[in-house]
Amino acid sequence: MWKHLPVCPRMRIKYTVFLVFVVALVIIEKENNIISRVSDKLTPRQTPQTPLQVTIVAPLAATKQNDSRSSIGKLDPGFRHMKRRLENFTEQADPSWGKKHILLLATTRTGSSFVGEFFNQQGENMFYLFEPLWHVERALTLETGGTNASAAGPAYRDVLQGLFLCDFTPLEGFIEPVPIDHVTPNLFRRESSSSLCEEPVCSPVVKGVFERYRCRTRRCGPLNFTLASESCRQKEHRAIKSVRVRQLETLRPLAEDPRLDVKFIQLVRDPRAVLASRMVAFSTKYKNWKRWAVDGEVPVDDDEVRKLKGNCDNIRLSAEAGLKQPEWLRERYMLVRYEDIARFPMRKATEMYQFTGIPFTPKVKEWILKNTQASKEVSGVYSTQKNSSEQVEKWRFSIPFKLAQVVQKVCGPTMKLFGYKFAESKEMLTDKSISLIEEKNFS
Repeated sequence: MWKHLPVCPRMRIKYTVFLVFVVALVIIEKENNIISRVSDKLTPRQTPQTPLQVTIVAPLAATKQNDSRSSIGKLDPGFRHMKRRLENFTEQADPSWGKKHILLLATTRTGSSFVGEFFNQQGENMFYLFEPLWHVERALTLETGGTNASAAGPAYRDVLQGLFLCDFTPLEGFIEPVPIDHVTPNLFRRESSSSLCEEPVCSPVVKGVFERYRCRTRRCGPLNFTLASESCRQKEHRAIKSVRVRQLETLRPLAEDPRLDVKFIQLVRDPRAVLASRMVAFSTKYKNWKRWAVDGEVPVDDDEVRKLKGNCDNIRLSAEAGLKQPEWLRERYMLVRYEDIARFPMRKATEMYQFTGIPFTPKVKEWILKNTQASKEVSGVYSTQKNSSEQVEKWRFSIPFKLAQVVQKVCGPTMKLFGYKFAESKEMLTDKSISLIEEKNFS
């Protein structure tokens, strides 16, 4: 029998579960004596049927009769009981059955926190996590003295896979200090996830202990991963935002996992704008760039310049792989520019939700309207409340032309792929009447 099942792993597991359901149907019908009660409702001309025939054929036959348009669920309360038991069986057999999984991939200062809120604000049917891979990167950096790409890729993948399946165990192994009995007060930016700030995950604060641990608008005690896992399983969909995955190819096993229905959204931004933003947000880390901006030429062979080139190359290679739509990524990959989201937030949000197959709720629309039309930017480099259209051009007046030239030189192929135009002079860079964004469709 197995050789006749579909080759596709996802379809094979669906067929397997279906066969299990059929067996369960027969057993439950016998237990509740549904067969005899349904038989009483059949016309005298109908011949006795097997339990499986009664289960499948009777509802179809009923719809064809003028005097019987109600479902079998209405004909027999035992059927409703059976349906509930089967729904419970489905969730136990595969807790991810029918759920959507969204992975928002980006790099720092590309607007990923802002775009992540498009999913975090979805409401009760979404379990959203903000940068859980921060712990993985930190642990690997402390262990090796730097992030090893060959080790980081598989670690990121395994942790993401666990989280999409509501299993926090892989992540716990990277948190310092190690959680005790699956409880920790140290999850990075917990307050950025609405799912981790609601009852029962947000447990009461013990007086005098962790009193300063704020979770959005309320105070919570340490995070209990067991409760978080239960909450995750109850949600219809799951979304994760991360700026730490270097190559999309390393996540291929997620797309091929039959338990998951993963959609990858890669968020990109003009690398000149990214550099300008990082120089403000990470002033110490980018002190060399700040010095070059003031008093000297940029040494193109400097490690910081090579790092910039490496980042651009990684982003471009991932995007090229996604845009080619290989079999494992077909209908699973979407490229979005921050500039397009900032200029047309509602339109792009609608497109993203259509891509994921998740309903675009009024709550999300309300949040977008409120946080893209702010009359005054809220203080703080991590704020998500801004006049988004103004953010598109702001960087052009905060970065010297000589730095823009360096970015254009080392990130040229990446800029061309994403449709970012080169500034040929200082005057062109600061002339807002000249757009540096080429209109492109990446679908």
